[in-house]
Amino acid sequence: MVDTKALAAIFATTKVLVVDDEHYMRKVVRTLLMSIGVRTIYEAANGPTGLELIRSVSPDLAIVDWEMPGIDGTEFVRIVRSPETFPLPNIPIIMLTGHGERSRVIESVQVGVNEFLLKPVSSKALKDRMIAVLTNPRPFVRSGDYYGPAPRKMIAGVHADGDQAMANLVLVN
Repeated sequence: MVDTKALAAIFATTKVLVVDDEHYMRKVVRTLLMSIGVRTIYEAANGPTGLELIRSVSPDLAIVDWEMPGIDGTEFVRIVRSPETFPLPNIPIIMLTGHGERSRVIESVQVGVNEFLLKPVSSKALKDRMIAVLTNPRPFVRSGDYYGPAPRKMIAGVHADGDQAMANLVLVN
């Protein structure tokens, strides 16, 4: 566990990108981030702008909405998690959405999201997920078409019987 002073220093120097097509939601997330000590916040109203901001400002973390016109949250993550074509494929990504269906959580994990948060989000929940991705990052792995954070089961050393996907994971960093 990181002490409060060290955590405050981490948050004060962390650059966060918020990608959400709703202006009000970006404002809410910005306020929550500021309340926990984040000082550098970039905003994008759509996926293409978010991708360009990752390329140009190299944020330490992206918070992405699921449902956006054009490039939605999952497509955004797929593009970022393409190390052959995207310059910063290891950026931690938190999916923030109003859709909490199990299928969406599973799909988020399958495309390479680090954490999943449901709207409305509290500052405590956001802070906890940020602590997880910034102070205890999972290593990135490649397995077939998947590129992203290692599954928690793998990190914990717990493997499902006969899980071929786990057997094919290759640590990349």
